[in-house]
Amino acid sequence: MALTSAFKAVTNKPGLVIWRIEKMDLVPLPANAYSSFYEGDCYVLLSTRKSGSALSYDVHYWIGKSSSKDEQGCAAIYTTQLDDYLGGVPVQHREVQSHESELFKGYFKQGIIYKKGGVASGMNHVETSVYNVKRLLHVKGKRNVTATEVQVSWDSFNVGDVFLLDLGRVIVQWNGPESNKQERMKAMLLAKDIRDRERGGRTEIRVVEGDEEKASPDLMEVLESELGERPEDLKPAVSDAAVEQQQRTSVSLYRVSDSEGKMQVTEEARRPLVQEMLNHDDCYILDHGGMKLYVWKGKGATKVEKQTAMSKALEFMNMQGYPYSTNIETVHDGAESAMFKQLFQKWTVQEQTVGLGKTYTVGQIAKVSQEKFDTSVLHTRPHLAAQERMVDNGEGKVEVWRIENLELVPVEHQWHGFFYGGDCYLVLYTYEVNRKPHYILYIWQGRHATVDELAASAYQAVEVDQQFHGEPVQVRVSMGKEPRHFLAIFKGKLVIFEGGTSRKGSSEQEPPVRLFQIHGTDSSNTKAVEVPASAASLNSNDVFLLKTQTEHYLWYGKGSSGDEREMAKQLSTILGDRVQETVAEGQETAAFWELLGGKAPYASGKRLQQAVLDHPPRLFECSNKTGRFIVTEITDFIQDDLSESDVMLLDTWDQVFLWIGKESNQVERKEALPTAQEYLKTHPSGRDADTPILIVKQGFEPPNFTGWFLAWDPHRWSEGKTYEQLKKELGDAANILRVTADLHEASLGPQHSRNSTHPTYPLEVLLNCSDELPEDVDPAKKENFLSEEDFVRVFGMSRDDFAALPTWKQLNLKKERGLF
Repeated sequence: MALTSAFKAVTNKPGLVIWRIEKMDLVPLPANAYSSFYEGDCYVLLSTRKSGSALSYDVHYWIGKSSSKDEQGCAAIYTTQLDDYLGGVPVQHREVQSHESELFKGYFKQGIIYKKGGVASGMNHVETSVYNVKRLLHVKGKRNVTATEVQVSWDSFNVGDVFLLDLGRVIVQWNGPESNKQERMKAMLLAKDIRDRERGGRTEIRVVEGDEEKASPDLMEVLESELGERPEDLKPAVSDAAVEQQQRTSVSLYRVSDSEGKMQVTEEARRPLVQEMLNHDDCYILDHGGMKLYVWKGKGATKVEKQTAMSKALEFMNMQGYPYSTNIETVHDGAESAMFKQLFQKWTVQEQTVGLGKTYTVGQIAKVSQEKFDTSVLHTRPHLAAQERMVDNGEGKVEVWRIENLELVPVEHQWHGFFYGGDCYLVLYTYEVNRKPHYILYIWQGRHATVDELAASAYQAVEVDQQFHGEPVQVRVSMGKEPRHFLAIFKGKLVIFEGGTSRKGSSEQEPPVRLFQIHGTDSSNTKAVEVPASAASLNSNDVFLLKTQTEHYLWYGKGSSGDEREMAKQLSTILGDRVQETVAEGQETAAFWELLGGKAPYASGKRLQQAVLDHPPRLFECSNKTGRFIVTEITDFIQDDLSESDVMLLDTWDQVFLWIGKESNQVERKEALPTAQEYLKTHPSGRDADTPILIVKQGFEPPNFTGWFLAWDPHRWSEGKTYEQLKKELGDAANILRVTADLHEASLGPQHSRNSTHPTYPLEVLLNCSDELPEDVDPAKKENFLSEEDFVRVFGMSRDDFAALPTWKQLNLKKERGLF
């Protein structure tokens, strides 16, 4: 099979590229179709990561449960070709529907959607702003969510899971009475992702609690109009045990040889394994208790042996009687994955120095890649992660507004890239494709903004959206969670201030001492985040700027790279015009520590000082409630992955942290230490049982724990939104009824006007301030207390016509008439 031209979509930029097998050829997917997989198809996925100046690749081929053998074989061949195209360094993975690896599922933080059909059945990908949809999604899993398209019928429901009825312009979420809060939250985030990614932000979402259906009669009417009459009893809950991953102790190493024309597999060793057992001239299969197979390809192995590595693993899988869904990963000598290396008792990386970071050659320090994007290729073959919203190189037009007195106030160009935690902003990005303008509207919401400002940012976003005829794609950005494209449009000059405001006339004084953590290696991924101005905030992995009224210090952690230091130097110049004094970690003056309130412990262990970690940190959600120890890994983890209702295990190899969430139960708290000991005891590499174990309570995390998380936020736990708060933000059922009425060309809801039981008041009374209104008047719904005559006189239309308007237009009219 010839090398496909589809590989031209591959660049050296971090992110995802996904192709689908269509008529035995590779066809790139548009970014808005990422995370949706047809059961009748096979896919190839390339994940590119950047660590310092080095790139690493993972290539996955995904097999749908209804795909043909020909398509499966074709996907495997393309995976091998892509491996060759990238110089033989990627780690290869075989993924089977419903049995994907945690790494694969971790690419799609909001969840994976399984769709019925495929290429052969004529099914097409969902395009943005297409609403001709009617499907029922069965959502399952607490951590990495999967959503399977099932029959649109009450027969598909059970009382333990969450279901999404997707009608295009409307998504109704039904929560099984026995589903937990985390599952409900994950399903809601998935629904929002469908809205924002597939529908350009223009879909209404509402929630029905399965144990309180009577509280949502309007939404139940919508469900029953699509599913038929609700049966009295639904199916019982199905255990989640099948989707959890058990850590197994057994691990075996086999040498693979086909010298006699027949594959010979010879067992070489069992746990514990050491790196020296791998001979560079051979290929090996490492069997992790039947749970996962690894194929290691030595540098001296023949080309044929390397090319047939995956097929050998499949033969071995059949020989051992393992299930077809067994996950398989192939790794190259010198480019092993973290998952592979952690199965060995000790693993060293060539040219790695412990404690002092990686050595850089003079003249090669701080060389920043400035390769240009070919935007025409980007739009015909999207190749970066959908969640990064990377549509181009960030060279388009940028307009920024701040929410001030609930209105939009333009931000002067010189202040673009400065975001304050006490404010909300709208950022409109305009770029051209084939001379036609396209728009992305980012809604950036500060952690300390008021409720009114948060509501106003959403309202004003609708106003801007309408000015551009509903064309912009809306992206809600929470402070600290900025997607890569957002960073790229500010070209390495993004600064996030913890609090305060950029409003003119603000009485807030600038703190005398400020500390910024600067993270990034080029202009497309660099930002500065303000952290508490204390020594405990420092981290040996990054660069920090210490800023006072008269002095600036640029502090270089021992684990920071040349690229990171150069980008920090460039970014620090826009934070002040004073000359910066550079300070290398370990060479600090007494004056430096005095500005930070004195010297104090910070994340400075030897592990943090390594430019290339021999055992990268890993985060797990832990459970031993079933009587056996079970762990589920969270890939690409951030602070938000620490769930308050769980016990989490952070393994940094030379020490293990057990993080206890505030809402974890008493049994889990009591068993915390035995749980960590069990983890070490059952670790397949034969870990040292005396490895230090640190039990950390939520809200009391030490610096050697927080140092493994970028821009740790100490206020996260008190200010994070709950499931109930997110649900309330969705609004009531009124708009759902209007939209579904349009879909059915018949009204599903009650008439508004003539049967109203509200008392009426003169317009003059309702125009008063909230504290001067009659007690029974809802300030948010003043129009309901107008007489029929006054209503028509004020709005120029009947109540029914008013109710049929879009919500944004209703609010605009109320605002113009003084009733908002």
